[in-house]
Amino acid sequence: MAPDEIIVGIDIGTTKIAAVVGRTDEYGKVSIIGLGTHPSKGLRRGVVINIQETVDSIRQAISEAEMMSGQKVTTVYTGIAGDHIRSMNSKGVIAVGSKDRIITQDDVDRVISAARAIALPMDREILHCLPQEYIVDDQDGIRYPVGMAGTRLEAEMHIVTAAIASAQNIINCIHQAGYEVADLVLEPYASSLSVLHPDELDMGISLIDIGGGTTDIAMFFDGSIRYTSVIGLGGQHVTSDLSHGLRTTMEQAEEIKKKHGIAMHKLLREDVLISVPGVGGRAAREIARSVVCGVIEPRMEEIFTLAMQSMEKSGVLDSMGAGVVLTGGASLLEGADILAEKILGLPVKIGKPKVSGGVSKAVESPIYATGVGLIYYALKHGATNLSQDTGNIQNWLDRVKNIFENLFR
Repeated sequence: MAPDEIIVGIDIGTTKIAAVVGRTDEYGKVSIIGLGTHPSKGLRRGVVINIQETVDSIRQAISEAEMMSGQKVTTVYTGIAGDHIRSMNSKGVIAVGSKDRIITQDDVDRVISAARAIALPMDREILHCLPQEYIVDDQDGIRYPVGMAGTRLEAEMHIVTAAIASAQNIINCIHQAGYEVADLVLEPYASSLSVLHPDELDMGISLIDIGGGTTDIAMFFDGSIRYTSVIGLGGQHVTSDLSHGLRTTMEQAEEIKKKHGIAMHKLLREDVLISVPGVGGRAAREIARSVVCGVIEPRMEEIFTLAMQSMEKSGVLDSMGAGVVLTGGASLLEGADILAEKILGLPVKIGKPKVSGGVSKAVESPIYATGVGLIYYALKHGATNLSQDTGNIQNWLDRVKNIFENLFR
């Protein structure tokens, strides 16, 4: 990325859409210069269910970010999540092509292509192919094999796939809002780039991103991603439980959750009375704060229990030496980290984006981990992968067209 280049990340979530604008300096560092947020009403569990509402929310969020930054936005890096996301590990093997048996970038590209050559249903496409390690002859644990001597090159890759239609709906919303898509990025992977430290990646760390409609998990060890999964529960389900339990609107339930919510009953120091607004002109009622906790705690326990069950399937749970980092809006619930530590049996901390300069204070919250992470993704991958990523987006367009042609043939 060139100095003074503007990068925009947009987190299209179930409850909010956040646009983050960053500017690079001559040292390759980024300053956050703009932020815009708007409620999201056109998505459910990370999937677009109303195109126009989503388009309107995107426009509002980016317009606010443009006003703060003083920059005109044309192209964005966009997050994608939802329970349609699937992942797997794959291996590619090739013979080194050069006569002197020195591995070149062309060899690396070929072995990655070999690892990507997996059978997929017609309605799915590869979103990411992330290297875990390379093996040269019998030497494993290699992160960058170019320049090494060998006759056989293997690559172990983590492959993330998405439903073509879900991805295409997000792309369409961005286009209808008047912007171009530079890349679609798995949201927990983006979040990991903004909140995790290299030492944690080497020791072994699990990221649990509790969004509005889903909870996304990404597990890392020895500096590489090892496992990803999505759970179809998130902070909005906590709000829904409160709305039904307290017999109030979702908006009022969200406010009560933010102001008075607590994830563990035993952390409640004073059981004060709080006011619950009535619905349809009914009078407000007073309830004990312990009642709110009694609604929240079982749902948060369920989310962390499902996360633990998913992490156990990874095969690398015992390697999580650095523990767990929580991010996303629901991680801000008082006691969420303590409850997670109790259920997961691992040390837990709340992850905040690593930013400096500009309006960095505005985004130093777990709720902006994905938006900031998309900017870090652009710094890490954008310059080298843009043409390939644009090809992926075109692949989605082509495959959607083919699906409908086959259906009505």
